[in-house]
Formats: sequence, C-alpha cells, structure tokens
Amino acid sequence: MAKEARVAGERSLLVGVGVSAVGIGMYVPFSLVFFHHVTGLSFALVGVVMTVTGLAGLAFMPLAGSAVDRFGARRTVLVLYALRALGFALYPFAGSLPAFAAVALVTALADRSFPAVQQSLIGEVARGAARDRLQASLRALQNAGMGAGALVVSGVLALWGTAAFTYTAWGNALAFALAGLLVSRVRPVQVGQDATAGRPAAGYGTVLRDRPFLALTAANFLTALGYAALSVLFPLYIATWLHGPDSLTGAAFTVNTALCAGIGVLVASRVRRSGARRTRSAALGALLFAAAFVGQIVLGTLRPGQTATLVALLVIVVVYTLGELVHSPSGGALSVSAAPAAVRGRYLATYQLSYSLATALAPSLFTALLSVDGRLPWAVLAAAAAGAALALVRLERRLPIEAVYAEPPAVVAARTPAAPAQAPAA
Repeated sequence: MAKEARVAGERSLLVGVGVSAVGIGMYVPFSLVFFHHVTGLSFALVGVVMTVTGLAGLAFMPLAGSAVDRFGARRTVLVLYALRALGFALYPFAGSLPAFAAVALVTALADRSFPAVQQSLIGEVARGAARDRLQASLRALQNAGMGAGALVVSGVLALWGTAAFTYTAWGNALAFALAGLLVSRVRPVQVGQDATAGRPAAGYGTVLRDRPFLALTAANFLTALGYAALSVLFPLYIATWLHGPDSLTGAAFTVNTALCAGIGVLVASRVRRSGARRTRSAALGALLFAAAFVGQIVLGTLRPGQTATLVALLVIVVVYTLGELVHSPSGGALSVSAAPAAVRGRYLATYQLSYSLATALAPSLFTALLSVDGRLPWAVLAAAAAGAALALVRLERRLPIEAVYAEPPAVVAARTPAAPAQAPAA
C-alpha cells in the first residue's frame, strides 16, 4: 500500500484534540459535584439545569451542521472551542441560577455540536485512508487525554480540596483556548467540489431524501446503544445481578481506557492496511460487540465465584474494546465519506443524532430491561449489534464507492505495477 499523505497541520490538530480532552476529563467524571462547588448552587438545581441545557444543545445541532456547510468546518470548530473556553472561564462567577443557566446553555450548545463538527473537519482536511487514520488517532488521544484529565483533577482535589474546582474551571478554559490555537493551524484540502464553504447547495431535505445514509444512521444507532453499555449498564449489572464490588467497574473502565489509548492506532492501522471495506470492518466491530454481550449473558447465567467473575469480566471487556477499536475508525470514516461535501455538516449533524439518541435512551431502556432479568438488556444489545452488522454489509451496494473503500479498487489497481511481459519463446 502506498504511503499515506499527511494532513497539513496534522500534528497541531492531534495535539489540540489531546489538550482539549484533558480539559474534558477534568470535569466530566465529576460534573454534578464540579458545577455544585464552582457555582455554589444545590445539586438538584445543577442537575435540572444540566438536563435542560443538554436537551437544548441537541436542538442546536442542526444549526451547527448548517454553519459548517456555510462557513466551513475549521471556522466552526474554532468558534466552538472559543465558546467552551469562555464558558468555563465564566463558571466561577456564575453564582446565581440565571447566570449559571446562561453560561451552561452556551457551553452545552458547543459541547453537543462539537463531535459532528469535528467529524466534518476530518472530511475537510483529509482524503481516503487518511480519514481512517485520523479517526483512530483522535479517538486514542481523546481517551488518553480524558484519563489524564481525571488523574489531574483527582490530584488537585487531594491537595487543595473542593476549593480547587475553581482553578480546575480556569484550567479547562485554558485547555480549550490552547486547543483552538493549535487546531487553527490545520489547513483544509481544497479539491474541486470540496471547496464549498460559503456556498451551501442544499438543506436538510437532501439528507432526509438520502435513504442509504439514513439507513447507515439507523444502523449506527443500534451500535451506539452498545457504546453506552459500558458507562450505563455495566455498573448496574455488576451491582444488582452479579452482586460484585464496585472495584470491578473501576477495573473495567481502566482496561477499556488503557487499551483504547495504547493500541487503538495499531488496531486501526492493521484493519486499514488489510484493505477491508469500511462497511465490513465496521460490521466486524459490531459483531465483536455482540460476542461480548453474549459473554455477559453466559456469565450472568453461571454466576461463578468472585475470582472467576473478575477474569471473565476482564476478558469480556477486552473483546468489547476490540470491537470499539475496529468499529470506530471505520464507522466514522464511512459516515464522513458518505456525506456529499457541499452538505457534509448537515449530514454529519444528522448522523451524530444516532449517538445522542442512544445516549439519552440508554439509562431508561437498560434499567427497565434489567428490572425484568439481568441478562435481558445484554440479549437486546447483542441482537442490535448483530442487526447493525447485517445492515452495514447490505448497505455496501447503495453507498458511494469512495465511502465503502478507503482507496477505491480502481485507485489501487492504478498504483499496482503491471506484471512484466514474458519474452516470446525462442
């Protein structure tokens, strides 16, 4: 395979994403406690504000997609970084409910829209297999950065107590501002019809009429439920069905984060260099999810001793994480490449809703199923992941060839030297 082209400003982009991930890791694991101590408001008020502003952030996503198509992904990303930096700089001064709600709303609008806009940025600055490589690198850096941020804030709190949350807020603001400066150095690829910023050719009606892309989004919703399982279902399952200690949840998260940060790029590189179609590799990731979920059903049926349960859970988490590492880069690059350049922002904002809806539905869905039988939610998830894999394979013929293949077969054939002609026999 030919050496992949580097993206202009790629190193700055990767470092910027890593820096911003540190900022995210400094508050996400402690969000309710974080905002309670920073603003002085009660936990109940903080919770209500976070829920309302989070829903408002989802409603804002279509506008963010339109902004990408009109002004370009790079400019929109920089605006979102600036809003996040401003929001966290103002949190320590937002002591009243109206002030906190206003600042939280601005921050939520930026936070909810950021994943879709960042995906659009990948499509704007990279082509072909470079998109898959960037997807894997960004995911690894995000996991590593969030883990580092959680460690930093834990150390800060241990040294200075809850008063340190104020300094953490300003640290977040600095992280997002620095990330924006770094990401500003990346340069979009201007190739033919992709140079479309400022000239949107269509609206969301185009997206809604694109049945293959909507089917791709629906398939991703089924897989996205599996992504939500580790943070939502896993702790509940361990506590209520396996009756295991909370330390098992911590061990599972540690293994998942370490593998994502440590071997994510390597696994994605192996998949990419194998020449597998993106639909097939994403389907393989979904099937690995399904295998892990079936493993949970078996474990929940046998319910062995604590040591055997720990070993089995760690094996299941490894399989689950491999599924994540195989699916994420291919699935992300598939959605980016299936979106027409002129309306890529709108397409990816629509695609991101599959993750947002799965995240919103997961708590109520999982708890309802768990109340019936601890194995039932895993059975539903296994069926959903298997269905997503089947849908991805069946969609191959309906998606653009440049989306299915990191390098279309015609390009690969053109790069392959022809076999030398044999001399005629004497």
